[in-house]
Amino acid sequence: MESPIKFEEVDIATILKTLPHRYPFLLIDRVINIRADHSGIGVKNVTINEPAFQGHFPERPVYPGVLMIEGMAQTAGVIGITSVEGTEKPRAVYFLTIDKCKFRKPVMPGDIVEYHMRSIGRRKTMWWFHGDAKVNGATVAEADVGAMLTD
Repeated sequence: MESPIKFEEVDIATILKTLPHRYPFLLIDRVINIRADHSGIGVKNVTINEPAFQGHFPERPVYPGVLMIEGMAQTAGVIGITSVEGTEKPRAVYFLTIDKCKFRKPVMPGDIVEYHMRSIGRRKTMWWFHGDAKVNGATVAEADVGAMLTD
């Protein structure tokens, strides 16, 4: 049975207050359905205006897989930080590990990527999440990511 939803939606204004990332490296637009069991879904609207498409690839633009992994990590960061109780929120999230990474299908301009993240472990300030990146319900990438929350 799933845990109850803690935050229905974390919008871009809240993400900007939560993460230090900014354009062109803020790679999520919102996070929805954050649950008390430390899971949630990050949403990225991929447009042809993404800076990466200037070189990846001009004739057939494909959203880079490494940016999807970073989007997973940013989603996990929002979930982790918003899950911390009290007023002393962590000020930074450092990406530590990527494991079991697989790219399954290309992501193109116009796609909406959903980063389905769930916590798979936690020790003190370190968190590990499993992520499935999906477009129209089909998995396009997956990975386990680890991060550390700091003051």
